[in-house]
Order: sequence, then structure tokens, then C-alpha cells
Amino acid sequence: MVRTALGGFLTFAGVSHLTFARDEFQAQVPDFVPLDMDTTVVASGVVEILLGLSLVSIRSKRRAVGLVAAGFFVAVFPGNLVQWIHHRDGFGLDTDTKRIVRLFFQPVLVAAALWSTGALKGRRSK
Repeated sequence: MVRTALGGFLTFAGVSHLTFARDEFQAQVPDFVPLDMDTTVVASGVVEILLGLSLVSIRSKRRAVGLVAAGFFVAVFPGNLVQWIHHRDGFGLDTDTKRIVRLFFQPVLVAAALWSTGALKGRRSK
């Protein structure tokens, strides 16, 4: 159930990157990213859609997908830090308190990706 919910969340977030929330996601792109903000948002949206769909549809590779999803959540964490440090509003995160609370949600996403896919379990023999 967690894996399916996470897959749905990622797919929805990816679609929102490409459509109605594009500007808000651009506010999270750190200045050190070598691509322009829009390209970064589109690329991360496509990755999120692919990860979300993979989480719910590719059972044979679910551990690998879980590791990649967890890595993705770690990779985008600097964007959450930038939003907090530079006081950038977006997604209703219009106070430092809300932005800090959002920072603590990221490890939950990492843990959900790893736990729901069994990514940290040893390889099972067939």
C-alpha cells in the first residue's frame, strides 16, 4: 500500500512539475544547478513520473526502483534547503516554520521508498 501511494504521489508530483505547479517548483531550484530552472523542473518531473509508474508496475525490479527513488529524494533535498534558506514561497510554504517542517518530511520519503520496496533487504535466492 505504501509503495502504491508513493508511486501515485511521485506520478502526481511529476505531472505537476510539467503543468500547473511549474513556477513553484522553479523557486526551489538551487543556483548551483548548471541547467536553467525550467529545464531542471521539466527533467525532474519526467524522472518523478517514471519513478512513480515504475514503483507501481515493475515488481521484478522493485528493490532497484526503491533505491533509485530514495536517491532521487536525497538529490532534490538541496532544493528544499534553498527554499528555506532563501525564504522562497511555494506550495503554501510561506513561513520559515513551514519550510523547516517540510525539511523533516524528506527523510520520511526516503524511508518510505526503501521500506515499501524492500530495498534494504538482502537478495532472496530463487
